[in-house]
Amino acid sequence: MKSKVNVGVIFGGRSVENEISVLTAIQAMEAIDTTKYDVTPIYISKQGVWYTGEALRKSENYRDMDSLYARCEAVYLRPIYGDNNLYKVKRPLFGSDIVTSLDVILPALHGTNCEDGSFQGAIEMTGIPYAGCNVLASANGMDKITMKMILKESGIPVIDYTWFSDKEWFDNQQGVIERTEGKLQYPMIVKPADSGSSVGITAVHNREELVEAVDNAVSYSKRIIVERLVEKLKEINCSVLGNYYECEASVCEAPIRSGEILSYADKYLGGGAKGGAKGGVKQSQGMRSTVREIPANLPDEVTTFIRTTAVDTFKALACDGVSRIDFMIDEATGKIYVNEINTIPGSLSFYLWEATGVEFNELVERLIEIAFERKRDSSFKTTSYKENIFNYSSAASGAKGAKGAKR
Repeated sequence: MKSKVNVGVIFGGRSVENEISVLTAIQAMEAIDTTKYDVTPIYISKQGVWYTGEALRKSENYRDMDSLYARCEAVYLRPIYGDNNLYKVKRPLFGSDIVTSLDVILPALHGTNCEDGSFQGAIEMTGIPYAGCNVLASANGMDKITMKMILKESGIPVIDYTWFSDKEWFDNQQGVIERTEGKLQYPMIVKPADSGSSVGITAVHNREELVEAVDNAVSYSKRIIVERLVEKLKEINCSVLGNYYECEASVCEAPIRSGEILSYADKYLGGGAKGGAKGGVKQSQGMRSTVREIPANLPDEVTTFIRTTAVDTFKALACDGVSRIDFMIDEATGKIYVNEINTIPGSLSFYLWEATGVEFNELVERLIEIAFERKRDSSFKTTSYKENIFNYSSAASGAKGAKGAKR
């Protein structure tokens, strides 16, 4: 008889953040209490193929992907509601093609095609409970333009910005430049609207740099956001844990950046800043590699404002699970802005919760509990009617007359 809950930890994906996702997943799997849970690692390759196998649990195995795949089984989930089984792609001549049955899914995915609601929508089709934000919150949280629109409407402070599409840029570059310069002054910061981990993000100080930065950003996204660059910037991050109705904030951290923006290297390779990697290549440990001040050295009233606003942001976007909200403090004016939300943060922000008094295994267990709570709550909502409208003559005649109706 099955005694332990089987947690499918899904990671990787068709995303520029694939490797960072692997690190997050390995850290999460190491934190799961195996006396309570079984763990099934499921890796989605950069080509979109799903694999499972114990070899996926060691980061050194990802140095040779062909060798790794050879030690794993290609698998898939069926988009049939109520089917929790994980199936083998290559069905055996004898025996079952079922690898295992998943009780709950813990997504450890980052970036486009993964964190943006795409994955969540696929899992919704199966009905398997999953941790973290749902489709709507994931999509809104991933798109920096939509996110800022919602937060601004909710009275949450965001930096001045403008946006445009890649097609507008290709068709009317001069017009886009003039519109951008009319709304914002240099320096600015250019970002793909739906990327993460600082990928494709560039600070610009003149028109020539703006053109170069946008040309780079459109290779990652079809929508581009340009913001006012805060020159005297202090970045603060805060995590929120719970659901869209009841949640709490962690302590705050101040990540240390090596330049004008917090770069990919700052986050995952130590950035070359004090305490970072020197004199050679240091293997990344995900967000654990970031050089940070934790708890952040802030006045009490600033800390309170940031933690309160983090919770407000989490609720405004209808989030569940654990997220990290990144803030900007303009030290020239003292103003505080929400920069962005990460609905599946790197390393699941475990370091923020450990500093708050919640151990990593407790954090993962809470995420699993929230997944089951949301599944239970959703079971009480009406999704369809028992009545079949085609059994009523008026409906049937309406259907018949729908095509080529005559008066």
